[in-house]
Amino acid sequence: MATLETKGLTMKFGGLLAVDNFEIKINKNELVGLIGPNGAGKTTIFNMLTGVYNPTQGSIFINYRDVTNKSPYQITKSGVARTFQNIRLFKDLSVIDNIKIAHHNEIKYGILAGVFRSKRYWKQEQNAYNEAIDFLKLFNLEDYAQTLAKNLPYGKQRKLEIARALATKPKILMLDEPAAGMNPQETKELMETINFIKDKFDISILLIEHDMNLVMGICQRIVVIDYGKIIAKGTPTEIKNNPNVIKVYLGK
Repeated sequence: MATLETKGLTMKFGGLLAVDNFEIKINKNELVGLIGPNGAGKTTIFNMLTGVYNPTQGSIFINYRDVTNKSPYQITKSGVARTFQNIRLFKDLSVIDNIKIAHHNEIKYGILAGVFRSKRYWKQEQNAYNEAIDFLKLFNLEDYAQTLAKNLPYGKQRKLEIARALATKPKILMLDEPAAGMNPQETKELMETINFIKDKFDISILLIEHDMNLVMGICQRIVVIDYGKIIAKGTPTEIKNNPNVIKVYLGK
């Protein structure tokens, strides 16, 4: 069953063709890497898939439902979550509040219940708190629950951003260069975290990353793009030995 599928996805900025006829199909519980040189169009693809950009042409399907040109919040409700190359946390909020915010789609009480602190309000707030704590425990962040997000070490900020994305209960998680700025030990821990996430939550993952050790170590399939166009698809072994990919991106 395809969690994500695109057909003829294209993005033009004026006279610049940033993405040209991008097509991908990601199945349930599959981990796919998207790689290519800087400026190849990878983040533009993520922005189209998450509703930040409306594609010039083409279609996007989540679980066979057409979400093309939907707004970001509608696409989130459809089951898509993402992280960013530059970490985007609510840095002046606590760690647990960053997670609780991701539960807003499940909050059913109205304005009056919030103002007057009704039983319904307290029940749903307690449920959100309990779920947030459970997510923090999965990432060994429960001891930092009341810490401001900006005061976390860099590696833990990455984990918090991923935990927040997962708290929206997505069908597919999109990670944009999650290892950026990490040291080798943090990268190793990240690889273990990503594999844990895929199996624990039974979700699909699309990963943009320049760290080839990470990509080759965890991805089941890899898609390579250059100048917005797919130049290769295959297993890590196939991609590693593809002459065109070596020439354009990997080097000898």
